[in-house]
Amino acid sequence: MHSDIAPFHAIDISRLAHSLKAEGRSIIHMEFGQPSTGAPQAAIAEAHRVLDSDGLGYWESPELKQRLARHYLDSYGVVAAPEQFILTCGASPALLLALISSFSPGQRIALARPGYVAYRNTLKALSLEPVEIACDSAMRFQLTAEALAALDPAPDGVIIASPANPTGTLIEPEELAAIAQVCRERHIRIVSDEIYHGLSYVAPARSMLEFAPDALVVNSFSKYFSMVGWRLGWLLVPESHVHRARAFAGNLFLTAPSLSQHAGLKALDSRDELDGHVAVYRRNRALLLAALPAFGLTTIAPPDGAFYIYASIAHLTEDSLAFCKTLLLETGVATAPGVDFDPVDGHRFIRLSFAVSTPEIEEAIRRLTVYFSSINTGLE
Repeated sequence: MHSDIAPFHAIDISRLAHSLKAEGRSIIHMEFGQPSTGAPQAAIAEAHRVLDSDGLGYWESPELKQRLARHYLDSYGVVAAPEQFILTCGASPALLLALISSFSPGQRIALARPGYVAYRNTLKALSLEPVEIACDSAMRFQLTAEALAALDPAPDGVIIASPANPTGTLIEPEELAAIAQVCRERHIRIVSDEIYHGLSYVAPARSMLEFAPDALVVNSFSKYFSMVGWRLGWLLVPESHVHRARAFAGNLFLTAPSLSQHAGLKALDSRDELDGHVAVYRRNRALLLAALPAFGLTTIAPPDGAFYIYASIAHLTEDSLAFCKTLLLETGVATAPGVDFDPVDGHRFIRLSFAVSTPEIEEAIRRLTVYFSSINTGLE
């Protein structure tokens, strides 16, 4: 199964974008889901202090785990012991840790399609079988309890993401509760990717732990906390799973970066600054949603959270990768091809990230207005 792992095509788009920038082209990076802002000022200041005073050996911060436990209590009303948090080098190792410590080769894991490219490929790398459930715009591109209950036989596990990548859609609390009930009845283990929590525009995201206390939760400091390059995340596991997950973590990853742990503790108390970033994303989202109809991009599910818009380009092409490359070359706007997120229908979609500055969004809209106007006119 390992040979079936597909490349992450957005990386190729980004490589081309950086090459064009080196040639002097003006490039707007909307291909990756990374904030254009840096870490909170208090986190940066703490990192400077620690560099002068700490040897930075292998370490897992008890203070950070205690603060994370308080965060779950304050944000979700969920009680978790500090020992249930395993600090990782970002969300990707946390996802790997959740899967490798919970499932055996050959087991079947359900997930929504479209979905984050690394879900499918990480499952394949571990010799687990992805069971993709097609979710269209009418379903808001999200997994439902009904769809999960219809799988025969029942999968061994399921990956939930709310808000989701590439669509930004949330699963409503009632649906999360229904999914949790189906999983209890069918003995399906839940892995919940909550990396985009904190980035919501309609209602706060709810943790799967509110409905399924035995779920494994993946999260990180990369998105809301704007600390992508610091490579700090966590896996929150049930108490019964702590020993097994820690055994895998210690052998595979040792510990998360010590410097990042110091900084992350400060980032957790930098809400005012970070919520200012969310206000920028909210403005960017509104600008793009207002502009998309003029581009002819009308088949979307308006994003409830994260910082993505997943839009159909079916009226223009059957090759989203080629479309994204042409769009980049013609406009300097880098986007992600939908085929990364959906190998079946994604060749008719693109993903736009609005985690850039508002002036960049305004300039991108200006360029895209000209481009889509020209190609839409040619179709008339």
